[in-house]
Amino acid sequence: MTSIEKLLNCRYPLLQGGMAYISQPKLVAAVSEAGGAGILTSVGETPTSLKALIDEVRQLTSHTFGVNLMLQQNNIAELVEVIVQEKVPFVTTGAGNPAPYLRALKEASIKVLAVVGSVYHAKKMDALGVDAIIAEGQESGGHIGEISSMVLIPQVVDAVSVPVIGAGGVYDHRSISAMIALGAKGVQAGTIFLASQECQIPNSYKEKLLDASEPATIVTGLKYGHPVRSLKTTLVAEYAEKEFSGASKEELDAYIGNAYHQAVVSETDNGCYLAGQVAAAIRRIETVQVIVDRLFPPKQTGSK
Repeated sequence: MTSIEKLLNCRYPLLQGGMAYISQPKLVAAVSEAGGAGILTSVGETPTSLKALIDEVRQLTSHTFGVNLMLQQNNIAELVEVIVQEKVPFVTTGAGNPAPYLRALKEASIKVLAVVGSVYHAKKMDALGVDAIIAEGQESGGHIGEISSMVLIPQVVDAVSVPVIGAGGVYDHRSISAMIALGAKGVQAGTIFLASQECQIPNSYKEKLLDASEPATIVTGLKYGHPVRSLKTTLVAEYAEKEFSGASKEELDAYIGNAYHQAVVSETDNGCYLAGQVAAAIRRIETVQVIVDRLFPPKQTGSK
């Protein structure tokens, strides 16, 4: 079976998660320069702006990188067209079915990695012909499934014919060892890179991460089938209380408003800060290189 390093042409079997509005060129390039595979977000982008972001990444690094495709976006076909034209090395897909776009991506020699939260969806993606599966446990931040990585990863490994990448709860080299023991060929990490110097989220977001204590996060949206994990703030705790007190989806949407987008683009104490459970372990802002060295200590990679 092809290794993740060979599949994506990177030094380490490490992907940086494509976080909506967050995974911008500076972070993406830094991860790729450090030996991983950075992933650019496409959420909220137009074809023109996405091309500009791709160009910016290429100005910052000559190493491999990918683009994350949230397939429910209204302009997804146009975004895929840009990715094909630009011959981006790989894409990760989520929130939808990549089938309509697989042929165009494959013909352009673009690798397709599908993010899943269940064995059922892993089997479907394998049958479609994707190049790898990212099995994301419910420890992750943002939109999540219901199964932990400890349970999900080995089941997906046994169910599919392509390499599996584990995601959810990645913090250091022990996380890597655990996921490899479960059968994964690599890992995807997101939350730990929020606390990097190269991540261009507002300081207020990073301060919330550093202040987080166990239990650092809370899951909302379960009632209406769209669970989301974020830092436990007053705003989110009140949302959860309303959710389980019988508030309608419309009332909840009106209450939360654009709190996530505000958290990403502005200095605010009243945002929705998406983060995984590993947030409780984060205690300092570091460079991407330091974070990657903690995942793959040089003394453990000397034979590579």
